Amino acid sequence: MKVIDLINGGKQTAFSFEILPPLKGNSIRKVFEVIDKLREYDPKYINITSHHSEYIEKTQPDGSFRKIHIRKRPGSVAIAAAIQNKYGITAVPHLICKGFTKEETEYALIDLNFLGVYDLLLLRGDVKNLPLSARQGEYHEYATDLQRQVNLFNRGIALDDSIFERVETPFSYGMACYPEKHEEAPNPASDLFYTIEKVKNGADYLVTQMFFDNAKYYAYVERLRAEGVTAPVIPGIKPIVFLNQLNVLPKVFRSEIPEALACELRKCRNDAEAKEVGIEWSIQQCKDLIAHGVPSLHFYTYMANDSVSRIAKAVY
Repeated sequence: MKVIDLINGGKQTAFSFEILPPLKGNSIRKVFEVIDKLREYDPKYINITSHHSEYIEKTQPDGSFRKIHIRKRPGSVAIAAAIQNKYGITAVPHLICKGFTKEETEYALIDLNFLGVYDLLLLRGDVKNLPLSARQGEYHEYATDLQRQVNLFNRGIALDDSIFERVETPFSYGMACYPEKHEEAPNPASDLFYTIEKVKNGADYLVTQMFFDNAKYYAYVERLRAEGVTAPVIPGIKPIVFLNQLNVLPKVFRSEIPEALACELRKCRNDAEAKEVGIEWSIQQCKDLIAHGVPSLHFYTYMANDSVSRIAKAVY
């Protein structure tokens, strides 16, 4: 069953979460451990992030440095298939523009179709430390460009415009949205315009960037509804687990920390205390969202598996 059907068909707010592929060379066992810990809360789907290759500096024997090209977390396509095969839970691999060529994307779509993985999350991706090929016009610039390729693939049109046998099960996909505006958008109205375009062009649902102020989420959804957008808008929840996230998260993700939360975090003496504050804030945040009838809660679990488990236990 596709994500949009799981969201629309549920009688209560759905639970889902996002995981990272293992670092290159590591076992998938840790991924399964996270799922084993969280599946008691009946996740309707699990997202798997994708990571582009990047350049890192490696020290040479003579003390000099050399830039090498490496993908630290490969395997999102295979992991998605492994999750569905092992757990019978819908897996949603991320497809990203940055660092993945259009041809690589097409081959990923072919492989996913063979493997029976038909749900995607389409994203622009991180623009930092991109490989050289990303400057040669081989990749999509925006998520809407990637969306166009997936739409054409669903219609049986290849990257080179050749026609192939149309896939029996077209890909269904969600896309990202930003209640507090994408960092590169010139203004909220422009950001809203492109979000609406995503839905018009086929996105079944939207997933928000992390936020900590529910009022901003509600206002954002109201603006979308006023523009005629009826697609589900799934709140993305990120529990704070480290004290330095008080300053890091607003800087990296442009997610504002409400003063009430900031005040509690400033009282913390260490990460353990900050983690407890983050859990309690997220519990109250999720309870409020559920009371307002959100279709699903989507948790970003990186470095926060234990926190997400405790939050889910409190709200589901």
